[in-house]
Amino acid sequence: MSAVAQTVPGLEAQPGSRVMWLSFASASLAWLFDALDLTIFILVLVPSVSELIGSTDPATVAYAGSMVLACKLLAWGVGGITFGVVADSVGRAKTMLITVLVYALFTGLSGLAQNVWQLTMFQALAGVGIGGEWAAGAALVAETWPEQSRQRAIVAMQMSFAGGFFLAGLLNVVVGPAGWRWLFAAGAAPALLALAIRKFVPEPVRWIAVRQQEVRQHGHPSPAAAQTLAAIFAPDVRRNTVVGLLAAAGMMIGTWGTTTLLPTWIVELAGQGESAFAARATGTSFMLANVGGVFGYLMLMWLNDALGRRGSYALVVVGCIATALFVFIEIRTVSALLWFMPLYGFFAIGGFGTIAVYLPELFPTRIRATGQGFCWNAGRALTAVGVLASGALVNALGTVPMAATILTGSYLVGLFAIWFGPETRAVPLQD
Repeated sequence: MSAVAQTVPGLEAQPGSRVMWLSFASASLAWLFDALDLTIFILVLVPSVSELIGSTDPATVAYAGSMVLACKLLAWGVGGITFGVVADSVGRAKTMLITVLVYALFTGLSGLAQNVWQLTMFQALAGVGIGGEWAAGAALVAETWPEQSRQRAIVAMQMSFAGGFFLAGLLNVVVGPAGWRWLFAAGAAPALLALAIRKFVPEPVRWIAVRQQEVRQHGHPSPAAAQTLAAIFAPDVRRNTVVGLLAAAGMMIGTWGTTTLLPTWIVELAGQGESAFAARATGTSFMLANVGGVFGYLMLMWLNDALGRRGSYALVVVGCIATALFVFIEIRTVSALLWFMPLYGFFAIGGFGTIAVYLPELFPTRIRATGQGFCWNAGRALTAVGVLASGALVNALGTVPMAATILTGSYLVGLFAIWFGPETRAVPLQD
């Protein structure tokens, strides 16, 4: 037990305690719905953008769609960094409640968009909430679970993201035929989760203890937001921040840049006049990828301890590069693509469990949500460049495989950077 935790006697979460499981369940559900609302736009990118811009040209739709998604991812980054600071100031559970309401509301409103600019605005505002949720939720789980099971709990929480992808694909199959607007409307349902968070989920003991310690030492519970953000670049933390950012950005740009191209690639593989078949295949491909992602997360529960945080990250990145290149270079039919998607998802989706575990371990409690939120979400903001580049590359080169091949190069940034960070396996969480 840490010295800080001991300053608040009786509040420690014990293995199997109600607080532990409530924190885990709420963060997992919030992250699942986070993935749902994020993925809905990717699934309806072609029909929604085609209708709103009045064009069915694949290159034009891909370019306009990438602009919308890039704005959403940029807003995700800004929201994540902002709400990371908020979570260190007002609490993990309170911040999670706010972010769930934000992304649910604006995902639902996206179904009312009358032009592509309105769609961009609603999706960007939804992105603010989506980005903010992870920083609060991951910190909540990291700080309520004991050392020996913390990384498995975080990976399990992260695994719920695959459930959100799967649910989005299922909704696309069930609700999609009614139109893309109804799919966005379904994305407003997670707002109900906020009620449960408000009623049942307490703040973690580590965070409460650190705030009390700050009051005793400085006379106030926490520094100003600017000071909190600056603290992650202090000399003793700066290297961890840079490594965390590059590792997150390398994987995110590669994964989202190439995954954004999948709907367009499926349309090309299906051929002209097969738009309905391509839409069904797109939803099915995402569901299959997330089945593979679940197995990837389960494998990481063992790999993170067996190979260490850095070794498991490196292995996953090599797998991401290999599977992405195979999908866009070797596969030539929709049926072959569908067969391969579970393996693609094993690395591209499951691999994010390495980042989810590593980032909370790089920072002390007083700046944990800020630090991990900055790395994850600044990485996500940089991902907007990759998504934007994906559409621009297809438009310029006229070929999806070439664009995807170029984008896989971003994985190498993370593969190089990870070895400059500390190995945090078997290291107690910093207070």
